[in-house]
Amino acid sequence: MNEPTPDTPGLGSPDAPDAELSALAAARIAVDVLLDGGVRHVVVSPGSRSAPMAYALAEASAAGRVELLVRIDERSAGFTALGLALSSGSPAAVLTTSGTAVGNLMPAVMEANHAAVPLIVLSADRPDELRGTGANQTTVQQDLFGEHVRFAADVPAGSNPERAIQTGLSATTGAFPDLPPGPVQLNLAFRDPLVPAPGDRLPDAVERQRYRVGSEPLVMNLPAAPDTLPERRTVVLAGHDAGPVAEAFARAHNLPLLAEPSSNSRFGPNAVGPYRLLLEHFRAGSGQPIERVVLFGRPTLSRPVAALLASADVESALYQPVPVAWYEPGRRTELPLENLADLAEFAGRGSSTWLDTWLLAGSAAQHSLDRVVSAEAAANGPSVAALVWKHSRGQLLLGSSNGIRDVDLAGLPAADPAAIVYANRGLAGIDGTISTATGIALGGRQQTTVLLGDVTFLHDAGGLLLGAGEEQPDLRIVVLNDSGGAIFSLLEHGGVEEGGRYGDAVERLFGTPHSVDIAALAAAYGVGHSRVSTTAGLAEALGRPVHGRSIVEVRTDRRALRELHARIKEAVSAAVEAVLSGQ
Repeated sequence: MNEPTPDTPGLGSPDAPDAELSALAAARIAVDVLLDGGVRHVVVSPGSRSAPMAYALAEASAAGRVELLVRIDERSAGFTALGLALSSGSPAAVLTTSGTAVGNLMPAVMEANHAAVPLIVLSADRPDELRGTGANQTTVQQDLFGEHVRFAADVPAGSNPERAIQTGLSATTGAFPDLPPGPVQLNLAFRDPLVPAPGDRLPDAVERQRYRVGSEPLVMNLPAAPDTLPERRTVVLAGHDAGPVAEAFARAHNLPLLAEPSSNSRFGPNAVGPYRLLLEHFRAGSGQPIERVVLFGRPTLSRPVAALLASADVESALYQPVPVAWYEPGRRTELPLENLADLAEFAGRGSSTWLDTWLLAGSAAQHSLDRVVSAEAAANGPSVAALVWKHSRGQLLLGSSNGIRDVDLAGLPAADPAAIVYANRGLAGIDGTISTATGIALGGRQQTTVLLGDVTFLHDAGGLLLGAGEEQPDLRIVVLNDSGGAIFSLLEHGGVEEGGRYGDAVERLFGTPHSVDIAALAAAYGVGHSRVSTTAGLAEALGRPVHGRSIVEVRTDRRALRELHARIKEAVSAAVEAVLSGQ
């Protein structure tokens, strides 16, 4: 998957030039090929061995050809580049020096692999004569990322990198058959001298072009399903990155739409909000069991959905028009279908009774959920998520852990989409969330909101660091601070803690309590900060325009969270049963 092609320069290419290129000459060629291939953003982490690329990029930046960002932490740099690629739709590159600097990119590369994001790793390296000698900052960098990259090339010092980079650009953008987009590694070795020649200088600066892809929330329309299709009790399940086609398909086929927040299809007349609490009421043995599931995108959030897809009593199909990176062929049970015509034959169309039953049950569930949540005097996870979902415009990034699940539970589907929604669901880690949000905001060039928990925030607090002169994004960071990791209380670990058999082990090892002063942390990084504890205060804060960076800290108490979710489930179950019994 990541083997270099035989004609890659420096890897036995018969037409590789005999004359050795200087480090700067090779770097300038590399930069030209990258920019000609569609790269618009490069995130640079400082280092000596990568200096030729840094100087060549500085020349291109002065000429207005590329947007450079500088980050001292390579992990933050990697996730910033990931965010830039997500929102711009173009491949983004990250440049590091040799040694551990390259290894710090692994989390971002892994996420880009499973989420099919075009991320280009430019890792500088020592020349061959220094490898294996104990030379400073020298290790084995070629193929460091293994199967997590679509292509990897080791370009020797002095050779022309053009064809290796062209191949990498094709691989990262999904130009190869049966290979989805994804990360690539171009390991570029440089030999001294690493600095410009005495007569070199930056070109006269010109106004930098600002690239912004037209990225507004999308709505699609499909022809109504013909009456010749059989009526079936089918549901449309929209997982991560499903896109608006899932909403359009559900609407055209008169089917209920069960859409995760990062599907970008959680809107429209057929969308059911707290769907995951309804699934057990439509299981086999009930009055109206689900017969078939049509899956768009990747389902990642809830066990009820996983149980539905694993049910032997329910047939399921996956819409897969292009290769995807999140599963290996043959490893899932859904029937993969490449076109909407075949999917329509599989799904059939829903009767008015089938869709109305879901919509009535969904409305009753939403009303019951809202009533339980609003009865709480203080803000809580579901109430915060509902408000962030309601007020966000432009771009919204949902952090992993409870934040995205709370939106999935309590976020009311709107008639039309209000924001483009992102989430790092490739591996669903909490790594680099602030950095990803920064990249998304800068790449999309519009206001961006990120919702995350306090542990996720602290995990990437270094992502708040922007050097002097670096561009400031319009980014609002909403931090649900309950002084630890609340998600584990909603899993089996919460029951272990309640049983008391392990003392404080669950709280210490999973809850990871802390007493960090987020206001002081924000002040240290020069980021605005406000603190709220009620939904009214949060609504007021969310109503303010997003200019520059700001943190809205919402203080909550996680000790009652497990009990709150139990009351939500009980109230919703009673409301849904009342609706279904009246059908």
